[in-house]
This record gives sequence, structure tokens and C-alpha cells, in this order.
Amino acid sequence: MTTRLYENPLFLEHNTPAGHPERADRLRSLNIALEHPNFSALERRQAPQANEDAVMLAHPEEHFIAVMRQIPEEEDRINQLEADTYASSKSLQCALTAIGGAMAGVDDVMTGKADNVFIAGRPPGHHAEKTKAMGFCLFNTVAIAARHAQTVHGVERVAIVDWDVHHGNGTQDIFWDDPSVLFCSTHQMPLYPWTGKKDETGPHNTIVNAPLSQNSGSDHFREAFKSRILTALNDFSPDLILISAGFDAHHRDPLAQINLVGEDFDWATGRLMEVADRFAKNRVVSLLEGGYDLEGLAESAGMHISRLMKG
Repeated sequence: MTTRLYENPLFLEHNTPAGHPERADRLRSLNIALEHPNFSALERRQAPQANEDAVMLAHPEEHFIAVMRQIPEEEDRINQLEADTYASSKSLQCALTAIGGAMAGVDDVMTGKADNVFIAGRPPGHHAEKTKAMGFCLFNTVAIAARHAQTVHGVERVAIVDWDVHHGNGTQDIFWDDPSVLFCSTHQMPLYPWTGKKDETGPHNTIVNAPLSQNSGSDHFREAFKSRILTALNDFSPDLILISAGFDAHHRDPLAQINLVGEDFDWATGRLMEVADRFAKNRVVSLLEGGYDLEGLAESAGMHISRLMKG
């Protein structure tokens, strides 16, 4: 397998207030893990910055303008967009670069330059709804990547699998009425953002939620993944799989109470790669979402990327 990773030092310049869980140290911890010789064959590329029009693939222009107006000019200032969502002077550039990396990853797998791709970017995106920045997210990066695949590469069926411990309400909001995109999510419930019940299916049954109770562990996660997510994927037969790869379901994470270990993310990655092999010519693009314990994030993301490389 040829695996590419998109990164950019600019991602460290999306500043959040002291003590905020979504911080630059998350990427620093991942970079330390990637120094291991096991990752020597990983093709590392600098993520390009997308143009502003890319945002409008998944959001109305009014949303982009609203976010842009909240970007401070002063380098040392941080503006609060929503209860837990902040922007600093470089945050718009960071968000556009995360989008650019995701779009480049889609281009790579669709043109055969790579079998799969991981985007080590921030801010995350899966909580951003059509017209609302929230949950640390400004724009919905994975939704934009899906639309890019459809509009530029003619992909007919895109599957988005979200295993972040918090439900991807923004992605669900954007694709609720769209039969061409399957959205599948495992997440803790009840927990922020208080969405993601099993009966939230959308008009075309292309929304598949597999909520997990507090203190669920590996067995519950794997059973939910097999019975709901993998079944839906096999029925949908996607041409491309996108992963909202949050690692905050790790047992060390401070923002939730699900007790997964790194091997669970390795296992889930392998199962999705099997689906991609059957239906999607191995095409998988994975985007970093949550994961707020530095050790848990480095372990889990490292095992995820290692599995992508092994095939």
C-alpha cells in the first residue's frame, strides 16, 4: 500500500485559549510518534491551502463570511465564535489548509498516486453544520472532501465513517437529504452534541448511527461497528471511503467515557480497508478529528496510520 500523509507547520498556528483541549500539542505528539522507523515508508507531503470557494462546496457563502468576520487581525488575540469554538489570526488559513489537504488526498486516491491518505490537520471539522461553527470546528472538512470527490472526480457513492466519540452532527446535517452519501457514526450517547440516535436515519436511510453507552469498551464498539456500520457499507457499496478519524474514544481521553485502546482503531481501520478493497479500489482518505489525551492520540493515530500502510 502507498500511504500519504498531509501535514503543514501552519496547523500549529491555530491558537486556542490556555487549557483548551484542541491545541497544537496534539499534532506535536503525533509527529513524535511518526518518528518511529515503522513510518519511514510513509510519504509525507505539505498540505496546500484551498481557495475560499472550496468552503462553498458544503456551506453557503454567508457562513464563510460569518467565520471570516470573526478572524482577528492581531496575532495575540483569540475570538470566541461559539461556546467552545475559537479563532486566532491564522485560523482561517489553517482551516483552508486542512481542506486543501483533504482535497489533495481525494485527488491522490482517485488518480492512483496513493492507495490511501491521512490528513494530520486542525482545526477539526465534523461538528460544523451548514450554517454554524461549533464544537471546535469552523468548516466541515470531510463534507467538503466528499463534495470535491463528486464534483471533480464524478464519484457516485461516497461513504463517510465517523468514529470520533462525539457524534458528527455537522456531517449528518449537511448530507441528511442526500442519497449519494452514506454517513455512519459510532459515538458515546448521551454526550455533546446530543445528536446521533439510532432513529436519525434521514429520508433515504443513508444516516446510520451506532450510539454507545458510557463506559462501553472494545467488545461493544466492535459489535456496533460490525452489525451497523459494516452492514450499511456493504449494502451501499461505496466508490470512496472517507474517515472522520477522532481518537477521543480512547480510554485515556478526558472528554468522554468510552474505553477503547489503540488496537480497536487498528481493527476498525482494517475492516474499512476490506470494504474499500471490495468496492472502492482501496480508496480511503482519513482526516484527523478529535483526540485530546496526547498519549492516547499518539498511540491510536499511530496504529491507524500503520494499518493504512500495511494494507
